[in-house]
Amino acid sequence: MAEDKKRLTTSFGKPVDDDLNSLTAGERGPVLMQDIHLLDKLAHFDRERIPERVVHAKGAGAHGYFEVTADVTEYTKAKFLSAVGRRTEVFVRFSTVGGERGSADAERDPRGFAVKFYTEDGNYDMTGNNTPVFFIRDPLKFPDFIHTQKRNPATNLKDPDMFWDFLSLTPESVHQVTILFSDRGTPKTYRHMNGYSSHTFLWYNEAGDRYWVQYHFKTEQGIQNLTAQEAEVLKGTDPDHATRDLYQAIARGDYPAWRLEMQIMPYEEAATYRFDILDITKVWPHADYPPITIGRLVLDRNPENYFAEVEQAAFSPGNLVPGIAPSPDKMLQARLFSYHDTHRHRLGPNYHLIPVNAAKAATVNNYQRDGAMRTDDNLGGTPNYWPNSFGGPVPDPGAADPGLELTGVTGRTAYSHPNDDFVQAGALYRDVMTDYDRDHLISNIVGHLGAAQKRIQLRQCAVFYKADPDYGTRVAQGLGLDIAEVERLASMSGEDRAAATAG
Repeated sequence: MAEDKKRLTTSFGKPVDDDLNSLTAGERGPVLMQDIHLLDKLAHFDRERIPERVVHAKGAGAHGYFEVTADVTEYTKAKFLSAVGRRTEVFVRFSTVGGERGSADAERDPRGFAVKFYTEDGNYDMTGNNTPVFFIRDPLKFPDFIHTQKRNPATNLKDPDMFWDFLSLTPESVHQVTILFSDRGTPKTYRHMNGYSSHTFLWYNEAGDRYWVQYHFKTEQGIQNLTAQEAEVLKGTDPDHATRDLYQAIARGDYPAWRLEMQIMPYEEAATYRFDILDITKVWPHADYPPITIGRLVLDRNPENYFAEVEQAAFSPGNLVPGIAPSPDKMLQARLFSYHDTHRHRLGPNYHLIPVNAAKAATVNNYQRDGAMRTDDNLGGTPNYWPNSFGGPVPDPGAADPGLELTGVTGRTAYSHPNDDFVQAGALYRDVMTDYDRDHLISNIVGHLGAAQKRIQLRQCAVFYKADPDYGTRVAQGLGLDIAEVERLASMSGEDRAAATAG
């Protein structure tokens, strides 16, 4: 009986065989709907906070437009990208990720960067962050990761042990952790940061030619960040500084803008590329695929009512248009389900009728009826089933995505691309950061990690050491740890390192 209490199960008692890898069609996916454990875990997670967003709870937003500046019809048939000079109305929401609605804008946290394009083929949402990578690459870990960023269930306090325990046991996080604890982890304002899709997406043209792409919205205001000391002051003196800054800048006519740069990879090249393009913890080095500027995003109108437009805005990576399709990235595949699911929970089954979410340039025709908060005419007396012979809307085979090749057998498999989780974090530390950046990074990590237990500190320093020996050594020195012990732990496998530093 005692052993039964230690056995992980689903909500209905079925033993769980693997809680780190989603069930996929072959090693590279996509994720299967028959993964009941994943769907149960995500669906429960989506309903843990009422009615606040589970993540991205605090945010600011504005209206504007996107203008195409380069011909990309070679790569995509998306109509809103079909001609140079073409403009599409947009709504953009920026946010912090882990904090509550009352949290400070200067918290060390990734920033959400979500863009809703109101296109003639329906709404297209780009749901990104201000960092090009993420902490984890399998969605089965996502609820657990977010729990560690929230509050301890016993004390209701932020808990450094929870935070670093999970990260130190998840070495794939080291790239994002390095970005987060640099000054980029505290952008000066929403106007002074970039936005990235992070995920790889599929573009396809009229001929059906396919390309893998990543989005980079580069701020025209220039990157500006806060030091840890500046952020600490703002958290106490002006916790809404970034929200205020965005609103006031637009109100005075200082309209913020971003260049959209795309990394574009021919479809066939992904199979032999040195990094797994479906691994959201990795970037494509610009030397391999130089970004191409294709458009410009401008925000020129503030919301008239915060609740109606910013709080009720709902974005989903599943809102796609012909010419743009998802990749088999496991994290993205789960988000395609989870975003719509959490919005239905938070806003209701008809959240798509809320004006900020409703299609503006496209006519919506479907057979979905009724439900709470149905605010239109419920499509009158038109048929609510298909097929019908009463003139109802007809499917358009031409709107189908070109599809992806699938191989392998079902199973829970980890990423096995021949590259490690430390190479890009090490390159960022050594080759991209300046001495100034590295000094701040080390100081920021020591200040936060120092509140965790020593065994967790040792384990995390070993992860940093594997990225770059100087990186791990300097953090360990700042914490007063035994460098030889850090080096010993770094030489171990992840499983052995976890066992050697277990509580």
